[in-house]
Amino acid sequence: MMKVSRRRFAGTLLAGSMLAGPAHAATRPASKKPNIVTIVLDDIGFSDLGCFGGEISTPHIDALAKRGLRYNRFDTKAVCSTTRAALLTGRNGHSVNFPDVPDTNFGPFAERYDANAFRLPDDIQTTAEVLQDGGYATWLLGKWHLIPTDELEPGTSRRNWPRQRGFDYFYGFAKGWTDQYKPDLVENDDYIDPDLPSDYHFSVDMADKAMALVSAHVDNGERDRPFFLHMGMGVAHSPIQAPAEYSARYANRYRRGWDIVRGERFARMKDMGLIPADCTLPPREEDDRAWDDLSEDEQVVFARYMEVYAGFIEHADAQIGRVVEHLRSHDLLENTLIVVLSDNGAASEAGQRGFFEGLYQANTLTPAEQRARMIELGTVATQSEYPRPWASASSAPFRRYKLWPFLGGVRTALIVSWPAHVRTGGAIREQYVDVVDVGPTLLDAAGLDFAPTVNGSTQRPVAGRSFLRTLNDAHAPGRQRQFFELRGNRAITDGNWRAVALHDCASDTLAHDQWQLFNTAEDFAEAHDIAASHPQKLAEMQRLWHREWTRWVGPELTPPPASFCMLAGDMSVPH
Repeated sequence: MMKVSRRRFAGTLLAGSMLAGPAHAATRPASKKPNIVTIVLDDIGFSDLGCFGGEISTPHIDALAKRGLRYNRFDTKAVCSTTRAALLTGRNGHSVNFPDVPDTNFGPFAERYDANAFRLPDDIQTTAEVLQDGGYATWLLGKWHLIPTDELEPGTSRRNWPRQRGFDYFYGFAKGWTDQYKPDLVENDDYIDPDLPSDYHFSVDMADKAMALVSAHVDNGERDRPFFLHMGMGVAHSPIQAPAEYSARYANRYRRGWDIVRGERFARMKDMGLIPADCTLPPREEDDRAWDDLSEDEQVVFARYMEVYAGFIEHADAQIGRVVEHLRSHDLLENTLIVVLSDNGAASEAGQRGFFEGLYQANTLTPAEQRARMIELGTVATQSEYPRPWASASSAPFRRYKLWPFLGGVRTALIVSWPAHVRTGGAIREQYVDVVDVGPTLLDAAGLDFAPTVNGSTQRPVAGRSFLRTLNDAHAPGRQRQFFELRGNRAITDGNWRAVALHDCASDTLAHDQWQLFNTAEDFAEAHDIAASHPQKLAEMQRLWHREWTRWVGPELTPPPASFCMLAGDMSVPH
């Protein structure tokens, strides 16, 4: 097949199949409903974006924040599928059969799950289904990661694929990650194998596809019909892969190391008002190496990992900018509600040495061998991930990173832009918001809600609550309470109080777990465990966790097997 340009490539596929899906007639006037764009970044820590204190250049996301709002108390589920299930259903992941990622349902780990695991229930609507029934065109690009493993192969059921859960069109990848240069592409319900151009990158392709969808929508006379575009970007999930010119912009930027970068971000966040002036930066975790303890080879190579990571994010920001500008060129931006978030804290899976050649594979290369091949980082020749201590910098000012119950695992940036609605652009909102609240907020903006019944059954309770009022009311109430559980580790937030439990993997009971307590009004970053001096409050929070778990999940939590609940940062399972 002849090679085609990126733009021609996007248009070719769209012409053949984008509009082949089912038509959904609007059930109410749609002219004043906002278009909705959700941009879900992957494994990007709280402080990575420029508008959240990072040194990484993200001018287009920063512009959305300048026109809109930044939320500094937004929590996810610390792992991608559970967060995405919550985002797209308004329910906690455990309530809709997504306590973890589908990739964990194999071998001895599968004993932990029942037959319904990783299958969205039939007695719920997704946010996309509600919007679709309400007259919206609905498109999903990129990552879905809500497919059970037995539906991934060609010829298997597509019951849990996007088009069966409210999306008119799906273009992206079916698993939790893909190579950005040679992705395993899916269109609608089938795998495709197009002849990709030599300069192909999935982020560019996704932006091209988004713009083509919008153009086709307008050209087909549907300007007054609103659309929901969900963009699940592969950035910055490993493999970290970016065009060389983007990584080159960060040459030698990170030779100072993760300890200094983390401190610099901490200072900028204070200057920006994102964190309190009296916030304390928790110390580096004892099991994460100090930069000054690394050899010269390690410092050179590990700095290069971060250069590629930064270039990966800046490149993605450029693609987001292209999509936003395309909306503006069609006079659609003013009434488009755009939400940008990350699905969890920064990635921790690569341990102290990083992944060089392949994901979730022990790095067998010495630092000297990596240095000799350093030019390959970020290219099609490698599928890399930065060493775990960089995740501590990415998730600053918080403790830990992805998969952990501390705020470094769950707290990420949230940006909401809606030019026609937001009157105080650039403001910071301090209301507590959980990812379960995003879906109900989108529906609130669209004047829609989950139906009382679906498929003849009463819908499962919706845990999320709209935070739409906070867009123009800095004093509107936010969420009060939320529980957390992942691989035996738990947490409960109640107002300013937060309790965290680390499960003892050597124990077959939860009784020996280590609980910590934090007052985030006085200790925004969880630097000081005050459980010993507040035993009554800790006991109250433990009881509250159990009540919330019982309310939203039901069955008693059973301890995970020791092999399953390994410390989060060392768990080499695809995410």
